[in-house]
Amino acid sequence: MPKNMPIKKSTSLDPQDWEAFRAHSHRMLDDMLDHVRDLREKPVWQPAPQDVRDAFHAPLPHAPTDIGTVHARFMQEILPYSIGNAHPGFMGWVQGGGTPVGMLADMLAAGLNANVGGRDQIPVAVERQIVEWIRDLFGFPDTASGLFVTGTSMANLMSVWIARTAALGGEVRAQGLAASGKKLVAYTSAGAHGCVAQALDLAGFGTDALRMIPMNSQFKMDLSLLRLAITQDRAAGYTPFFVAATAGSVDVGAIDELDRIADIAREEGLWFHIDGAFGALGMLAPEIAPLLHGIQRADSVAFDFHKWAQVPYDAGFLLVRDSAQHLDTFAASVAYLRRDERGMAAGSPWPCDFGPDLSRSFKALKTWFMINVYGADQLGAVIANTCALARYMQAQITNMPELELLAPVALNIVCFRYRCEGDDAMHADAINASIVADLQLSGIAAPSATTLRGQLAIRAAFVNHRTEQSNIDALLKETLALGRKYNSQAKAKK
Repeated sequence: MPKNMPIKKSTSLDPQDWEAFRAHSHRMLDDMLDHVRDLREKPVWQPAPQDVRDAFHAPLPHAPTDIGTVHARFMQEILPYSIGNAHPGFMGWVQGGGTPVGMLADMLAAGLNANVGGRDQIPVAVERQIVEWIRDLFGFPDTASGLFVTGTSMANLMSVWIARTAALGGEVRAQGLAASGKKLVAYTSAGAHGCVAQALDLAGFGTDALRMIPMNSQFKMDLSLLRLAITQDRAAGYTPFFVAATAGSVDVGAIDELDRIADIAREEGLWFHIDGAFGALGMLAPEIAPLLHGIQRADSVAFDFHKWAQVPYDAGFLLVRDSAQHLDTFAASVAYLRRDERGMAAGSPWPCDFGPDLSRSFKALKTWFMINVYGADQLGAVIANTCALARYMQAQITNMPELELLAPVALNIVCFRYRCEGDDAMHADAINASIVADLQLSGIAAPSATTLRGQLAIRAAFVNHRTEQSNIDALLKETLALGRKYNSQAKAKK
């Protein structure tokens, strides 16, 4: 350390004028409340002008800037150009809309600035309360443990790590995968999210260790082919250890046959994981919960509160049936994290014993606020309504000869396209891709695109609690207008 470093009287970053700061804080809060209140009057999305993009290539500022100036930049250069998932017309990807209640709770959490990695503090108790609620909701035993993470991608990765430890024993943490001499393989649906394959990659198995099982006509994992793959792998000297079912697939919202997969996992000695990124919280809705029967038999479930439960980003979650296996995968004894019976170091085990993060934000607070303020029944009603909106859109498309459905509507996702009679598939794909881009640029509605069985589909996912029938009507009206325009242009060129 350099010698003769003078100690300054104060380096506090607190405001010098608290009342002025308080007044500006209220303006900032009012601006965000106005923004959320007036969302319906704004475009879903708009591209940022080049001069705005250029402003974010400025050199590192060394001198202070007045908070009012920085706030003004936020209002002018950041707020108008986000992706727009809070808007009722956002239907592109499975992203929740957030709520003012969650926003305020996030502000409280930031003010508290708790590190919820552990130690004897009530923020840890809040997270444990939510573990209990979700454990009971999913029908898990009292031995279950849970943890807030950034999202289902991280939760899926953690489930692979836990399954690895369960399959190879705790020594794998010191010796690594190669020491066992076993060639472990895993299974999931061809319709699973890409983060499942990424989890096998990041866990050190490689994506070749993941068997992508083809889907049936309902876009669910074909279980006869799953059984066949397991049999063939055992015969070839591999050790099956993990199967990931999907509850709410990324493309069409399909739910794999969870109960039957649980049977197979039990018979074959596999870790049964469920990627329920958005679908798992269908357990809150009595109309949807029966579709998830079998979730109570999983070894682990990954899902996001920031999707169907509308909690502001980010609030992912992992629930694990056996807390001992969960603990064995992550807990580590180090002197600077010693535990005591009393004082601040009490309350073991800590959240950091159940995951890779020692520094953890208070994600549980906004979730706790949302569940308490709205209640589980109202959140379940929001979930059920998004599925009702999807069925409404399905019915509208069925009565529009110029449009066609490309997949069954299982939950809250509708995949369709504009028909292009007399044109080849490549031309039809190009027209539908242009329709998607034009819809997004219009600011009216923002679907996304995916590919189903070789055809490009317009994909509308209903997750936002603000979305209404009028948003669907506007999307379909503009889709028809754009489709007719592109079809006419194509015919004129012939």
